[in-house]
Amino acid sequence: MEKPLTPAEIVRELDKYIVGQKEAKRMVAIALRNRWRRQQVPEHLRDEIAPKNIIMIGPTGVGKTEIARRLARLAQSPFLKVEATKFTEVGYVGRDVESMIRDLTDIAVNMVRAEELDRVKRRAEEIAEERLLDILLPQSRRRGKPSLVHSEGGEAIEVQQIDATREKLRKLLREGALDERYVEIDVPDKSSPMIEIFAGAGLEELDYSLREMLSSMLPKKTRRRKVKIPEARQILIEEESQRLVDMDKVIKTAIERVEHSGIIFIDEIDKIAGRESTGGPDVSREGVQRDLLPIVEGSTVMTKYGMVKTDHILFIASGAFHMSKPSDLIPELQGRFPIRVELKPLTKEDFVRILTEPENALITQYKALLATEGVDLVFEEEAIEEIAEIAFEVNTRTENIGARRLHTIMEKLLSDVSFNAPELQGQTLRITKQYVRETLKDIVEDQDLSRYIL
Repeated sequence: MEKPLTPAEIVRELDKYIVGQKEAKRMVAIALRNRWRRQQVPEHLRDEIAPKNIIMIGPTGVGKTEIARRLARLAQSPFLKVEATKFTEVGYVGRDVESMIRDLTDIAVNMVRAEELDRVKRRAEEIAEERLLDILLPQSRRRGKPSLVHSEGGEAIEVQQIDATREKLRKLLREGALDERYVEIDVPDKSSPMIEIFAGAGLEELDYSLREMLSSMLPKKTRRRKVKIPEARQILIEEESQRLVDMDKVIKTAIERVEHSGIIFIDEIDKIAGRESTGGPDVSREGVQRDLLPIVEGSTVMTKYGMVKTDHILFIASGAFHMSKPSDLIPELQGRFPIRVELKPLTKEDFVRILTEPENALITQYKALLATEGVDLVFEEEAIEEIAEIAFEVNTRTENIGARRLHTIMEKLLSDVSFNAPELQGQTLRITKQYVRETLKDIVEDQDLSRYIL
């Protein structure tokens, strides 16, 4: 980041989307600021400063994933969310933990490439326009002296006249007067060799590498297409953009960004925390922990773009830890997550704030959705409190799924309105406390029913 945010500014940005959880926000804000601080220290000390990895402990739906995702957007860092339960020990069918570094590198390369494409877009548009004019007005000219060329009609036109015609065409092109005309252009034939690897999970990287290798060995094919001028312009802009982007530079920048500002969010880490073996190989629990350890400690992983060091990637792990606790992780892995943050269960007051305060608040979303049908949805204050009360009550009585309970309640509450919205165009609908009670009454009173519907 050119102008790094202070920890207080980071917390204020997170407050726009996540309610409560002050302690967790403070910790991730400090971790993010430390990335910038590390870049400012003398070089001989820079490599010695390890990232302070975090474990976020708390029930589902309290904002663990959202905090990490918003943090990555603030930092403009390569960010990857993975589920710890998807990985198995090396040597068994399934994804190995090194694949998360390969995925993160792919994300970084795409991110930097998009930035570069944006940077060269104006130049690409200029070149594409010239190519389009060459197609519209075929010509042969020698610089320095006028010569005669022949247009499609066969009549002779001097170079100066061609230049004037070209400028007229340019003006018409920019004004959109030629948008309905068709032109023929050569486009790359992107059909790849039909190769499929029929094997277990984990070999998708090999499949991709083989396809890439064969496509680079085979000659590049083009095919001729007849398209309207706006589409032709877009195709030519994309083609020129690809030529102007230096992919070697992109890959180098992307790898640096992964190594120094990458963030990996490992969800459900509590599901691999048990150390009691049930007999037989423990390929998806302690085995995964042992494979995860060198990645978190710092190792070098081979990707298709080159070697990537993981020493300074920030790892944020999270889990509910209902059936286990952080101390059930192997001791070496515990030591690599020095910061522990406990996220608090959400209260009724938190639910009211979640419904109304964030920039992407649920009520704001539903109002915007129904506004597309011409329906003005109005929530009374008492109705919002009643929705929050019901969400809190159902979470207390059944499984606590945090803010996700609001999604199920709101969907149930507004199902009739959403269904009939096209016939209600131009009307204002007021959601009252009474309407909330009547719609959700049976489900709230019947505990067995609320387990299945809410």
